[in-house]
Formats: sequence, structure tokens, C-alpha cells
Amino acid sequence: MIHVSATPVLALRGVSKRFGAVQALTDVDLEIHTGEVVALVGDNGAGKSTLVKTISGVHPIDEGAIEWEGREVRVARPHDAQNLGVATVYQDLALCDNLDVVANLFLGSELKSASVLDEIRMEKRARELLETLSIRIPSVRIPIAALSGGQRQVVAIARALVGDPKVVILDEPTAALGVEQTAQVLDLVERLRERGHGVILISHNMADVRAVADRVAVLRLGRNNGVFNVADTTPEEIIAAITGATDNAVTRRRARTATKEDAK
Repeated sequence: MIHVSATPVLALRGVSKRFGAVQALTDVDLEIHTGEVVALVGDNGAGKSTLVKTISGVHPIDEGAIEWEGREVRVARPHDAQNLGVATVYQDLALCDNLDVVANLFLGSELKSASVLDEIRMEKRARELLETLSIRIPSVRIPIAALSGGQRQVVAIARALVGDPKVVILDEPTAALGVEQTAQVLDLVERLRERGHGVILISHNMADVRAVADRVAVLRLGRNNGVFNVADTTPEEIIAAITGATDNAVTRRRARTATKEDAK
């Protein structure tokens, strides 16, 4: 059984962010607990990317507060977020195609012995990490360029876990992946939850969201537009919150059905 923390490991309270005259976020609230996957969804321009960048320290917030394990913290730069225990995997993955898996996993945080790279220890830790996550790749010494899209994605996620973060942000991890590769990534998301990580999953794919998320937080025009428990919410309700539509094909069809039933 997955244990979900009582106190949010990460909480945003009334967060707002402006870029000149553009109000990107307005009074946004969000809570992430350990051992749960929260999907962050919204139409293009809803503020998802901006919100992620405020959490990861790229764009410091203008108003509101960010809390970490119940206490207010200042996240003014990416280093602040990393020190807290936030890891972000962006869509571009930022992998080096000419380097092997081990080198990519420890890029920027290489292990050294007497000022010399400790290749043996890094390879051992890489194998242990990939084995723990049940990640299957031909070899840890294979260049990234030789891996499939799905394999590259799971390597990027594994690299984010080298520092043992408590919250992992995944930005569209299944975009442009095939069915089998998508299933591999979603399996890894579930293993992150089982390991006790809090996961923020940004996705436009409602099937992926419903497959792995515990809750869905909807952003619309930079504001909260509902938080839903996946187990007791229909896809149509979430889509209506995303689009802001109360009158759509689904609701009209339900209304017609109800009218016919009443007429009988």
C-alpha cells in the first residue's frame, strides 16, 4: 500500500506571476504529497509551464508563498529548488547523444576519487538505480544516440533521481512516444509513486493522466479551475474544466437523453 503524507511535501499558496503587463498566474494553489501523482493539465497558455518554472526556481514568484514540508521557503533560482529536493525533467530531456548512459546520469554530479573520475563506482550506482526502477536498456555503456525515444525518456527520469529528490516534475514525458514506449514511461511513473516520490505530471493526454494520476489539477487562464480525484471523476468533467465549457457535446447529449427519458 502506498503511503501518502498528511502534510504536503510541496504546497503553493496564492502564487501569482507577471511578465510585464501579462498576468501569467493569479492566486494559484497546489498541493503535492509524497507517494502520489498529481497531473497538471490545461489548454495551451493556461500557465502550466510558468507554474512549473516557479516551482523549479526558473521564475521566482511575485506574490504568494511556496511551502516545503509545512514551512515557507524561498525559491529564487534552480539551485534553491534542487537543494530542497525538487527535480524537473523537461521535454527536451537535455541529454548528450555522444555520451553513454553512465556519463549522462552523472553529468554535472560526477563521482571522483583523488580528483579523478571514479568510472567504476558511477557504473555500479547507475546499474543499481536502473535495476531499482526496473529500467531495461541494452547496456549502461551504450551511447544515448543508440537508444529509442522511450529509453531516452526513462534515462532522463533516472538522472533526475540521482540526487534522491522528494518531488519529481515530468513535463509531457510521453509526447511523441509510441504505444509501447508510452507504457514503459507510465510504468516508471507508477514506480516513482511506489518509492514515495511526489510526482507532478504535465500532460495533454487524458488516457495517460487517468492511467497513473491520483488527482488532476486544472489550470485555466492562469487560475485554478478545479482539483479532481481521478477515481470518481469522468474525463468529460475534466475536459469541461480545461475548456471552461459547461455547454458541450457531452452535456447536450445527456440533456437530450434525460428529456427522452422524461417523455416516456
